[in-house]
Amino acid sequence: MKLLSGNSNRTLSQAIAEYLDMPLTRAQVRRFADLEVFVTIDENVRGEDVFVIQSTSYPANDNLMELLICIDALKRASGKRITAVLPYFGYARQDRKTGGRTPISAKLVANLITRAGADRVLTMDLHAGQIQGFFDIPTDNLLPSRLLADDIRRHYKLGPDLMIVSPDVGGVVRARALAKRLEDADLAIVDKRRSGPGQSEVMNIIGDVSGRRCILFDDIADSAGTLCNAAAALVAQGATSVSAYVTHGVLSGAAPDRVANSALTELVVTDSIEASDPVKACAKIRYVSCAPLIGEAIRRIANEESVSKLFD
Repeated sequence: MKLLSGNSNRTLSQAIAEYLDMPLTRAQVRRFADLEVFVTIDENVRGEDVFVIQSTSYPANDNLMELLICIDALKRASGKRITAVLPYFGYARQDRKTGGRTPISAKLVANLITRAGADRVLTMDLHAGQIQGFFDIPTDNLLPSRLLADDIRRHYKLGPDLMIVSPDVGGVVRARALAKRLEDADLAIVDKRRSGPGQSEVMNIIGDVSGRRCILFDDIADSAGTLCNAAAALVAQGATSVSAYVTHGVLSGAAPDRVANSALTELVVTDSIEASDPVKACAKIRYVSCAPLIGEAIRRIANEESVSKLFD
């Protein structure tokens, strides 16, 4: 087995390698003067089971091209099986037509990865479950609910006043799965409306949050507007405290400042995306590593063992 890392999140790749007790494959992933991507694999990979670790986060297009070129280099070097490991799958929010003459970019990216030569895909907490069906190759979607539930137990005392909150109707299934792992904690839902990309407005809160310690749970935080607006609405409805757990902390633009000035006690995200300097500087943002989850999934795939057992 070989582990190859792109440049999108070297810290996470190294943590996964340490979990598996093996080194990263020596390779050069660099740019020409005009920013074309160039890849050289400095080890023999003929007949090997190779896992390419690369989040397609900001800059999404550059990191996507790195992934595709790494896969092509491995294919031409006679790798036996190539698994694209995407801790964060970019373009996942474009999973359907939202209007006339608009693309389904998630399907396009799936086609690109498949045609580049990937034999399998391993990703985590897809924005929409149907994206698995966009691939014509085996695709594993890791669910972080156990990982985050364990962190909640360590940092928050479980009790009848603890409530899991979905920041929108579409995330109810995700939030309910987390609540079930926390001794069937109560569930509330924020009814929001989107006025445009990255803009949301809280309309109603479904459930009684008065006197409750609320934990918002979502898959992606980009501008963090949804979380911050939801936190303010929950406090206005009588919640004693509001924290948030998010799988993928995109946190672009002014998101760190927005979180710092919000009603949130803290925002906990996985390290599926490399933290920028402004995010690292935000005292309210805390990270939990997903390296053990992804590393164990890689080990199971390499040994032809069940991946679904990770979710039991």
